Amino acid sequence: MSKPIVRLRPKVDPRPIRHGFPWVYADQLVTDRRTRALDPGALAVLEDAERRPLALVTVNPNSKIIARVLDHDPGADLTPAWLETRLTHALALRGRLFDAPFYRLVHAEADGLPGVVIDRFGDLAVIQPNAAWAAAHLDMLVDALVAVTGVARVVCNGTGRARALEGLPEEMTVLRGSVDAPVEVPMNRATYLADVMGGQKTGLFYDQRPNHAFAAGLVRGGGQMLDVFSHVGGFALAALAGGADRALAVDSSAPALALAAQGAALSGHGTRLDTRKGDAFATMEALATEGARFELVVCDPPAFAPHRGALDAGLRAYERVARLAAPLVAPGGFLVLCSCSHAADLAAFRSACTRGIGRARRMGQILHTGFAGPDHPQLPQLAESGYLKALFWRLDG
Repeated sequence: MSKPIVRLRPKVDPRPIRHGFPWVYADQLVTDRRTRALDPGALAVLEDAERRPLALVTVNPNSKIIARVLDHDPGADLTPAWLETRLTHALALRGRLFDAPFYRLVHAEADGLPGVVIDRFGDLAVIQPNAAWAAAHLDMLVDALVAVTGVARVVCNGTGRARALEGLPEEMTVLRGSVDAPVEVPMNRATYLADVMGGQKTGLFYDQRPNHAFAAGLVRGGGQMLDVFSHVGGFALAALAGGADRALAVDSSAPALALAAQGAALSGHGTRLDTRKGDAFATMEALATEGARFELVVCDPPAFAPHRGALDAGLRAYERVARLAAPLVAPGGFLVLCSCSHAADLAAFRSACTRGIGRARRMGQILHTGFAGPDHPQLPQLAESGYLKALFWRLDG
């Protein structure tokens, strides 16, 4: 059967779509009665205002991103074979990058599966179907995933802000196999524990892997390190494996800190990791009052600016993090400041951090700027796919 047609409004330039931009916003599409009647996740052929076909898209009349490009061939179709081709292509890249099957397998639009995130933990995969089309075709997606990768266990993590924006309900479901414990993940010479059913996002942040490694190199000769917003010990465990004498992990989540402690024990560093549960800002203020100093301080907070409306407040929060963290760095030590807010670009984030460090009466040099690992490829036409920034500073006395 022929697919429905959706059309760009007059005066909307079709060239960004032709050149790879994957989204059509609600105010760019003709939303007549037939378009509004389409089920969320329905397939359609996108045309420009001159009725020239542009792409195969999925449509969600309930979302500000009303159409997402699935294929630039308007004659393509969403079939098991189509999904297996996309997943095979993604798997081939990760097979070149990593020796073991622990990585982000699908990074949404950048891997040609808009709104879909899949993280792999050995024989287990966690899918985040954050777009209506993926939720509507979840069974077919899971079948294709199992066929291509051979994973035995699959979890659907249907939580988070992105699903709410699509009008999708929250749900957490084991779709294949069973999950009865956190999953051990080898990474950067340490063993992490990912709580794939109750942790943040998919249970572990693979995107910081290269930044964990770079930070660990800064304390390979020993020293004390502080990991603020630690989650399950991302930077702390890598630093201990790299040669740090001790690490202090700070987080507001007791379960996350418990997993960090278990990971340290599994990695052979259990006696060298300390944890402190509490608000990150209050804890940094308390550590300064205690006179604590560290050769390496890392702050990896949640997204303070998840959208443009939160940008000003988010930048003030990043500035405050830098102001409170800088006094905790020993003379000549290192400060790592991270942002996963796509609304705060690198220049704005760097300026906020510089102001914060200056307000703490410290100065320094930027040694390195880190981004997400290569299992989180960027789609050059979509700035949101390059969300992660990590600034590595060496501070003076």
